[in-house]
Amino acid sequence: MEDEFHELTDRVRAELRSPQDLVAYERLLGLARKNTPAGREELARMLVAVERPLWAREIAAFVLGCAGDKRAFETLVLLLNYREPVRCATAAHALGRLGDPRTARAAAALATNPLRTAYALHPVRLLAELRAPQSVPALIATLERLLTPHNPYWRVALACVEGLGALGDRRAVPALTSAAAHPRLAAAAAASLARLGVHEDVTAEGAASEGAASRGGEVEGASADGT
Repeated sequence: MEDEFHELTDRVRAELRSPQDLVAYERLLGLARKNTPAGREELARMLVAVERPLWAREIAAFVLGCAGDKRAFETLVLLLNYREPVRCATAAHALGRLGDPRTARAAAALATNPLRTAYALHPVRLLAELRAPQSVPALIATLERLLTPHNPYWRVALACVEGLGALGDRRAVPALTSAAAHPRLAAAAAASLARLGVHEDVTAEGAASEGAASRGGEVEGASADGT
């Protein structure tokens, strides 16, 4: 946790706006470093106290999450779905160490929600790290939804491809084969398929079949129109 904690606290220090903020920040860091039961109780109270700044709750949730204290779960999931990627990354790191069975379900819900695709990168990566029962189905569903031309969320799709390769579940072969036909995903899809024991000729065959099916659909549509 040490490196990630230093990155978090350095970032938060730049957000402080008053001498009072600095005093609260230093006290918070003292509680985190002592890591005593009494200190963790105070950190947990901070998560539900009113009018606490976001940075204070973020530090408290990170410390508690990395310590396996499940009281941090709700705040970390909120931050995992936050609009700032750096906060999503910090939350994902802590959730990966929390050991709460609810984490995979929450990450899967965020990853597969089409209204939150812009914020799905870190939930997707967390699912691959957790290796939970929900991981493969959620990554496949998310990837398949993103395999459309000119999709702006190709980085999320790439994370799905890489995660499915790391998880090594052959249920992902059809989705990965489809991904291999997309230029930005092709190299990673081929690598993931290779990890699953699927060779390049199979990938190429799948891509060719997909292209033939598409052309066939165009011909059928043209015949139906009489043109």
